[in-house]
Amino acid sequence: MNSNAAVLDNPVAESLHGQHAHLARRSGRAATYLSDVATFCAVPSEPEAADWSDLARLLGRGGFADMFSSPALPPPDWQPVFVLEGRQMLWPDGRRPGDPHPAADVAIVELGPDDVPEMLDLVTRAEPGPFWPRTCELGTYLGIRAQGRLVAMAGERLRPPGWTEISAVCTAPEARGQGHAARLVRALTERVLSRGERPFLHVAEANTGAIALYERLGFESRKPVTFRGFRTP
Repeated sequence: MNSNAAVLDNPVAESLHGQHAHLARRSGRAATYLSDVATFCAVPSEPEAADWSDLARLLGRGGFADMFSSPALPPPDWQPVFVLEGRQMLWPDGRRPGDPHPAADVAIVELGPDDVPEMLDLVTRAEPGPFWPRTCELGTYLGIRAQGRLVAMAGERLRPPGWTEISAVCTAPEARGQGHAARLVRALTERVLSRGERPFLHVAEANTGAIALYERLGFESRKPVTFRGFRTP
């Protein structure tokens, strides 16, 4: 396995123009996801004025431009909405996942369109980050149920060539501390590796608990990233 890590420098653009092209809206070299899938937008790493104009046209006046970890900054008349420091982590080439925790013998189920109401409810309670009605179409989502209720999930999001991002890792407050997140991330890692791809993920720098979990599972930090959002003029 020899994945090119350079594509992770602009993973939204690489996904929108590749694996997720069917979920994209495009104008020129600018692209964004369908609004009920994700809010992420992309321009080339070294954009021209026309690229920002195309993106503004796609989003509309006062539209929200979630630039995720894009290295490019928009023109000064774009209004900042948020800035969040984070890091990008990836699975080392050639490493295999460890054995599941012996006490975590709960069943992992694959989630689909019929599970979306439960997934949205879990996101509301666990707050893992943005998740929309069609986000599950980005890739495979796995979950764990307790007494029939969805209490944990994780899934696949961005898909730059040779890579799959693991995202939406969350556990309901009443089910934390039972190893659910680790089990789900490990299961997704195995799936991604079985396709000949490598997993990666993003995490807020302030979320030290999640960083420690991913490091225990085997992920390594690649670089710091800054997540930014803007409003179009």
